[in-house]
Amino acid sequence: MHPDPERELSAEPEELSELLRGKGLGEAALTALGLVSRAAFLPPDQRGRAHENRALPIGYGQTCSQPWMVAVVVQALGLRPGSTVLEVGAGSGYLAAVLRAAGADRVIAIELVPELAARARRNLNRADVSDVLVYAGDGRRGAPLGGSFDAVVVSATATELAQSLLQQVAEGGCLVAPLLEEGHERLWRLARRGSSWQREDLGECRFVPLVGTDSRAAPLKATLP
Repeated sequence: MHPDPERELSAEPEELSELLRGKGLGEAALTALGLVSRAAFLPPDQRGRAHENRALPIGYGQTCSQPWMVAVVVQALGLRPGSTVLEVGAGSGYLAAVLRAAGADRVIAIELVPELAARARRNLNRADVSDVLVYAGDGRRGAPLGGSFDAVVVSATATELAQSLLQQVAEGGCLVAPLLEEGHERLWRLARRGSSWQREDLGECRFVPLVGTDSRAAPLKATLP
């Protein structure tokens, strides 16, 4: 699946839903997207654009991802009831809310910018989204309290994946992340099968860069067979 250019817009909720449905997205992902008001996770000056199929600024150089890309990520994760999810790059809290709507039992979200982490908590509380914990910190280090997750999603483009993140994917689980390789951003799904990983290319994408302070990262090709 290939996302549309950001200039592709939709002014009304019904138009956006039909647009995404026409591009091969399943009903489960579309239903989860429809259960969450994107406007509730945007700054006041951006709420009137909530149904545009493009990334929108939320401050601090960050964005609320394009609805198409959020739906692609949710579909790729294939969440089952009771799933636990780790999100790196919480932003406004929007994806965390959609993950809960998609069936995740618990979401741990990490945001590097403390002000955005605090805002994400407020947004989630106002939207009455429960069982999401938002931490301020470097998400490349993994969940602050450790543990393993059925799904890990990275909401910013990395040039490499930290071993700490790969180690927190449970057996049979998966990680979805945008990666920059040879100047091109592509979204990847990595499924853990014992000590090996199955890679699936989900197509071109565009995210803000992943930033942090973790020096324990290893190149993608060095961590996969």
